[in-house]
Parts: sequence; structure tokens; C-alpha cells
Amino acid sequence: METVSFDKVFEYDTLKTGITVLVVLHFGGRQIDLEAKIDTGATDCVFERKHAERLGIDVEGGEFIRFNTAAGNFDAYAHEIVLSVLEIETVSRVFFAKEESFTRNVLGRQGFLDRVKFGLIDYEGKLLLSAYGK
Repeated sequence: METVSFDKVFEYDTLKTGITVLVVLHFGGRQIDLEAKIDTGATDCVFERKHAERLGIDVEGGEFIRFNTAAGNFDAYAHEIVLSVLEIETVSRVFFAKEESFTRNVLGRQGFLDRVKFGLIDYEGKLLLSAYGK
């Protein structure tokens, strides 16, 4: 038998679609708050273009990638930022969408889930988190 412990317990709104958490993005001395969905099926963390602009990031100055998903294709650019979720802070390579019409914010496996211990009791609307290695 294995025992797992967590530092943070967050009760999310089960009436919203998905698991929604508050995220703080830091870059160049600026920080912004936004809501994002945790998506265990998403490879990367992807955010709306407007959030990069609010942080003073030149979106097209990052590494280009085309994402191909079941919901369609979109272009994005990679940037390294500091990402904070429930006071767990990591330096992460994330993507900002090229098009302003992209209106999702997603925390995926690379850049978020690969840096935390993650527990979920969906029936109770509970998210359990710790920084990985604790």
C-alpha cells in the first residue's frame, strides 16, 4: 500500500464545466490572474493571446507550433514564464495562441501536471495538490 499526502486542498465549482482554478502568470516584473481548466489530456499549457499581451510578451517572438486537436487546429508560440497555481510556483514553458479568437486557458501535462502531485475527488469537487518532490 502506498500513501500520498498533499499540501493544498481546493474545492472547485462542480457546476462549471471542467476543473477551473485561479492561475497567476509572472513575466518581466508583471503578473496577471486568470482562470484556467486543468486538462489531463492536454500535452501543454496554452493560454489566450491577450494574457501574453497583458504581460508585455511579444507573442510571435516565441517558438512557433501548430497544435492539432480533436476540436481543430490552432497556432501558438512558446514562452518561458513563472506559473503559480494554489501558491505552487514553477518556471514553465507555456504557449500563447496566435489568434485573438482562441478563448481557452488550459493547464496541461508539460509545464504543470509534470511539476505537481495531483489528486482528484470529483464527486466532492476536491482538487489536491503539492509541488512534486515534497
